[in-house]
Amino acid sequence: MTAGCPPYAADPAHSRGRRLAEPAAPTRSEFQRDRDRIIHSTAFRRLVYKTQVFLNHEGDLFRTRLTHSLEVAQLGRSIARSLGLDEDLVEAVALAHDLGHTPFGHAGQDVLDECMREHGGFEHNLQSLRVVDQLEQRYPDFGGLNLCFETREGILKHCSRRNAEALESTEPGGIATRFLHGGQPSLEAQLCNLADEVAYNAHDVDDGVRSGLIELEQLLEVELVREHWRSSLDAHPHLAGKRLLFETIRRMLSAQVYDIIDATRAALGEAAPTDSDAVRRCDKPLLRFSADMRTKSTALKRFLFANLYRHPQVQSTRARAEQVLRDLFAAYSTEPAQMPADFAERPDRERACADYIAGMTDRFAIREHQRLTGKTLF
Repeated sequence: MTAGCPPYAADPAHSRGRRLAEPAAPTRSEFQRDRDRIIHSTAFRRLVYKTQVFLNHEGDLFRTRLTHSLEVAQLGRSIARSLGLDEDLVEAVALAHDLGHTPFGHAGQDVLDECMREHGGFEHNLQSLRVVDQLEQRYPDFGGLNLCFETREGILKHCSRRNAEALESTEPGGIATRFLHGGQPSLEAQLCNLADEVAYNAHDVDDGVRSGLIELEQLLEVELVREHWRSSLDAHPHLAGKRLLFETIRRMLSAQVYDIIDATRAALGEAAPTDSDAVRRCDKPLLRFSADMRTKSTALKRFLFANLYRHPQVQSTRARAEQVLRDLFAAYSTEPAQMPADFAERPDRERACADYIAGMTDRFAIREHQRLTGKTLF
């Protein structure tokens, strides 16, 4: 265990290793090396033009998958530092967790899952793992990025039983085991899951108000927003407009971060895990909100789902995005030569189509759709 680190933190010096063994880097830990490989990957660069809620062309200041991932990494590192966890592992997982997301956000995932129904389905989270395990082609000795077990474990946040069984058959006792037999990932992975939630709740409030689709007055129905809006005005009675919104969000973020730190310290004190594998044997996550904050966060998520994600304008955009991806899948599966050769020549035609489409940015998908169909939907 690295000096000064608590025993339950992941230790890069005692990683479970990479699928293909490599000599250690002279100046970086194993988790730092993973982070650097992720940042230099093609899939990471593409996140800048992938939808979070609003399509890239709808405004320069809305979040994208890239800015979302950076915000998750920032929140994660801040909390990790307070808890004594490995910041580099947290950052690596945070930066990679959305690499498998399709263009057009969740609309793209739903369409590809529909198109792939008879061919194994499509899960964006599993696709993130496919990206780092197989699809990135950068190194002479292996496909993918050959990341450490701990980073891959954190990337695989969700997994259906069918896919977990498939992964387990090729990697017994590996990253999919917990989905079959229970247990948890590392605390660093658990932290990324929660930081992801905190980040998208906060920035979707910001983007929702910025877009004009939700009003601050509506948001005041939500307790988490209302209490920090009031505390912002108590501290700054003349604050208004954007600065009032930003200060409200800042206070919301701080309150959630401090709550996670306190609740997690209490859970760690009660469970007293002796090492990172003891964390994995727990029956529920140790990295958590307090019960009160969990209730407040869930209420905000429900508000955003009803008032932003299901807003008629967002749904209209979603319908056009779904049509783009259905048409692309039909075109490529009928005529694979329309794809680059490394996809067109693969024997698993449908999976090759899904991999190619999932890797697209919003704007490239729109251009390809126009090229192949002659239609302009955006």
